[in-house]
Amino acid sequence: MIHLTKSGLSKGNGALKKVEKRIAELRKVIRHHDHLYHTLDRPEISDFDYDKLLSELQKLEAENPECITPDSPTQRVGSKPLDQFEKQEHRVPMLSLSNSYSPEDIVAFDERVKKFLDRDQDVEYFCEPKLDGLAIELIYENGVLTSALTRGDGLVGENVYSNVKTIKSVPLKLNDENPPALLEVRGEVVMHKQDFKAINEQGEEEGTQVFANPRNAAAGTLRQLDPRITAQRPLKMYCYSLGATDGIAFSSQSQLISDLAKLDLPTLDLAKDSKKLESIVKKAQSLKEGEYFLPPLTVKISTAEQAVEYYEFIEAVRHQLPFDIDGIVIKVNDFKLQDQLGFIARSPRWATAAKYQPEQGETVIENIDVQVGRTGALTPVAKLKPVKVGGVTISNATLHNQDEIDRKDVRIGDSVVVQRAGDVIPEVVEVISSKRPKSSKPFKLPKDCPVCSEPVEQLEGEAKSRCVNPLCAAIMKESLKHFVARRAMNIDKLGEKIVEQLNQEGLVNSFSDLYKLKEEELLELERQGKKSVENILKSIEKSKDIELGRFIYALGIRFVGEQTAQTLAKHFKTLDAFLNTNADELTAINDVGPKVAESIMGRLNNKKFVSEVNELIQVGIRIKEMASGNSSGKQPLKGLNIVVTGSLPMGRNEIKDLITDLGGKSAGSVSKKTDYVLAGEDAGSKLTKAEELGVKVLAWEDFQALIQ
Repeated sequence: MIHLTKSGLSKGNGALKKVEKRIAELRKVIRHHDHLYHTLDRPEISDFDYDKLLSELQKLEAENPECITPDSPTQRVGSKPLDQFEKQEHRVPMLSLSNSYSPEDIVAFDERVKKFLDRDQDVEYFCEPKLDGLAIELIYENGVLTSALTRGDGLVGENVYSNVKTIKSVPLKLNDENPPALLEVRGEVVMHKQDFKAINEQGEEEGTQVFANPRNAAAGTLRQLDPRITAQRPLKMYCYSLGATDGIAFSSQSQLISDLAKLDLPTLDLAKDSKKLESIVKKAQSLKEGEYFLPPLTVKISTAEQAVEYYEFIEAVRHQLPFDIDGIVIKVNDFKLQDQLGFIARSPRWATAAKYQPEQGETVIENIDVQVGRTGALTPVAKLKPVKVGGVTISNATLHNQDEIDRKDVRIGDSVVVQRAGDVIPEVVEVISSKRPKSSKPFKLPKDCPVCSEPVEQLEGEAKSRCVNPLCAAIMKESLKHFVARRAMNIDKLGEKIVEQLNQEGLVNSFSDLYKLKEEELLELERQGKKSVENILKSIEKSKDIELGRFIYALGIRFVGEQTAQTLAKHFKTLDAFLNTNADELTAINDVGPKVAESIMGRLNNKKFVSEVNELIQVGIRIKEMASGNSSGKQPLKGLNIVVTGSLPMGRNEIKDLITDLGGKSAGSVSKKTDYVLAGEDAGSKLTKAEELGVKVLAWEDFQALIQ
């Protein structure tokens, strides 16, 4: 484990060298913990301790912007939106593999390799899962990530560097004291099944985009022109091959994987032998549906028969893996033999992909239920005649919304083809119209909430219709689950089942009711003993001390995720300031647009909501107020409205926070009320608007002089 020394920073002569040394030390230890957490899943320190390290680095870089470098861990946050992606040629073409769908094709591949090499003895192969994601090439120059290209047409790809650098498992700097001049590493960007499920559930709730499968989610996220959106989505990358290199060499595929891991690049672990694979199958078979694990998955083998066994092994564990795969890849392990084998058209002779057949089944929709989520969103769910698909019995499939039902013309009584979309959410692929009952009728979502019978509404531009009754039992039940969650109030002894139980028994019908629970009430619940009740009450009491950002997030305001809640907390500093804000102030905050501001004001103007927040304070919630970053207390920008635009030495959010700390405001647009526009490189329409209105434009040096 890496340890940090005390920084001992001081103002005055020689302070810059101490700052530079401390920044270098912080970067090294943060990279170490990033690799442990995001690549190896083996953290050594708590989130709190990690956040302290990152906050210290952010503070030092904000105070010393000349020390900021592209490979700093602070630069993972999404930068400004792009107009389009730049095209860039691959130094070595990114070719696709030939595909097959049977074990017999694996044997035929082995025979072709031996025939071309004119040899009778067995060839050593390297086998790995075929990840179902988006192929990306990482380009490291002198150890620093400088570009990231999509496959494109194989010859020219798009540079999605701004998005890829937000992926925390991808190192911005290689773990190498003497890095090669050039290292191009190729791999797959994926979204894990659990993360895919979470963002789709959020999309369902908020009426925003819902993805068909994890691959679409990963591809759609990487092709966002706004890297800030990419930064909010949980992507991972696994490296498996090379492009061009200079100053580094590898002798085999297995050595490549081993050496990439030493550079802190994310790879899939190598299994030692076939016996290890057998034990992995047994573990996979012991897991329940929805449980995942990541064992060593790559292996060296020496015969075609072993490659077939590997194909069957991966098929046996594929549904317990945390990511989607659609087959396996078999490569000749020795790079010299790969060179001898060469290529056929646009595919290598030395590798092949053996894919699995799509897993689908036919069944009947017996009914369509309508569920109500935390934000009131109505979601239709098809109740299916149970059918086995890929070894799992499917009895439910989401239909998403009315538009999706209309597009596929799904009706009760229909015979349908279903498949496991991303091994997570079963979906209806198509309706078998030839088997439709003559008495069937098109399905329409109800105009009244199926739980509270209040009218529902569908806002313009949204796919979801919603119950807008804040006291709807379904909304409150789901809101309570969100409120107690780890990233919210973190009442860790209250799981979803207990929350449902408390709600059903009428003990908890609001957030504040949780803090009024009595021991004797909990003891009357089924399966609750004295010890577990004590733990629940301790957990509730412990949650009373909460940071403002987490508290705002826990309240479950629509469109206010964790990052927006933290942005609000940094701006308002106190709960009172947040409760007494207005729409104009909200829209002036970076990352809070009109849609989010409208949602927040809808809640703040609701007397029952504000009353509940006040009741939470009355029952003992203690908000830790955000400390101001302006330790001097001086406010040289008091009364000034400064709009920030273009690329500057500090991040835009940090500059806006600084302006606020020093007494000013930073609106999102230029108007006659704007006092200054702080403009960096590539300043666009805001700079043009400032010139039209005669608003004074500040360069970075002018701004520094103003605040001093």
